[in-house]
Amino acid sequence: MQARRKSWFDRFADAVTLPPGDLLRDLVYRRLWTSILISSLGGQITMLALPLTAAVLLDASPTQMGLLTAMEIAPFVLFSLPSGVWLDRVKKLPVYIWGETCLALVVATVPVAAWMGWLSMTWLYVVGFVLGTVYTTAGSAAQIVLTQVVGRDRLVEAHAKNALASSGAEVAGPGIAGALIKVLGAPMALAVDAALVLVSALILRGIKVNEQLRVHPEADFWRDLKAGIRFVRDKRLLISLATAVGGWQLCHNAALVVQILFATRTLGLSGQTVGLSYVALGAGTVLASVFGHRISRRLGPGPCLVTGFGICGLGWLLLSVAPANALGIAAFAFMLFTFGIGAVLIFINFLSLRQAVTPAPMLGRMTSTMRWLILLPAGPGALIGGWLGEHVGLRAALAFAGCGALLLTLVAWRHATIREVRELPKPDEATESTLGAEAMPGRPPAEFVPNK
Repeated sequence: MQARRKSWFDRFADAVTLPPGDLLRDLVYRRLWTSILISSLGGQITMLALPLTAAVLLDASPTQMGLLTAMEIAPFVLFSLPSGVWLDRVKKLPVYIWGETCLALVVATVPVAAWMGWLSMTWLYVVGFVLGTVYTTAGSAAQIVLTQVVGRDRLVEAHAKNALASSGAEVAGPGIAGALIKVLGAPMALAVDAALVLVSALILRGIKVNEQLRVHPEADFWRDLKAGIRFVRDKRLLISLATAVGGWQLCHNAALVVQILFATRTLGLSGQTVGLSYVALGAGTVLASVFGHRISRRLGPGPCLVTGFGICGLGWLLLSVAPANALGIAAFAFMLFTFGIGAVLIFINFLSLRQAVTPAPMLGRMTSTMRWLILLPAGPGALIGGWLGEHVGLRAALAFAGCGALLLTLVAWRHATIREVRELPKPDEATESTLGAEAMPGRPPAEFVPNK
């Protein structure tokens, strides 16, 4: 008997139905994923509205734009290491929730200051510094919460799905942000971001994670901090990853501080058109998020990460030589598209590798130490980009970023420690026991048991 041919509705239902075992079938992870989606949507507004407020409303110079980015990065350099020790002693989910709440309050001060007539670059510097401070602690806590919700063997899949949530926001967010900026103005559009982040925090409050912490009274702050640094120092893979991704951060921030200026001043785009161009960024991240897990399995996490460096560098270099006409606008969108692909390939593998190799008692200190290491070059990168943009030209900053990323690709590919990583490593059990005893004498390793 001939099988019945499926109707279009049946085929659509098959396409949208989650396969058995999919992470999104887990209620706890699905709630976390939804929070990330909403928070990312708000983040897209800030990503456009904050630099547009500086560039258009306050007429910031390239050097001032570089300083604004550097102020957002400075807290990572100042506070990452001590916050890692602190995070290993407290429950991570409450830190994540309070961080989202603080982000909403800080972002809301920009439209309030604009309404009161107090808005200035100094105000934006302070806002950027406070945002960076919150990201330093709450951002690290968010990464650790993920390891509490999903198993280590599914970290690449989880990071890919998280990237898909972010990329979904990046498709819709820029268009929404552009429309809000046109109707309300860049500062007032930030009020919408504040509301969305508050919703994200409320969703996180419904997550149940049973994290058992046993802090020994003899725990010593400085000894624990040095133990975290030694752990990263002694792991060749972690040092190699920090060096490579730190180099990429230098290039990325050199390009980041001038790309809005290039779009508005060289290409003559309006705030709304810039927002529409950023849809290409979302398209790139969606594409990489959907196929990133498969690419990583086929190439291996190490080669996949290095490929991301080259894709980003290609986009920056092409934009640096693009003409100031319709072709240049297309090159701007293409740069955003390639950056979306490259950044996702870099970070779903970078985050997965560093978390997979780290025992549970060391996750907070490892995360903060790695973030500190990779962002040390980011501030100088932003200042270099700003200086080149002001004294040589905006194209020079983009060319510096593109050539730097392509050179980094070649160097990283020749480095066997990264290139030969074809699957996620596992933490050494003996090391885990030693670290747990070293970090807090007499305390057994913390157990993270998700309440599913």
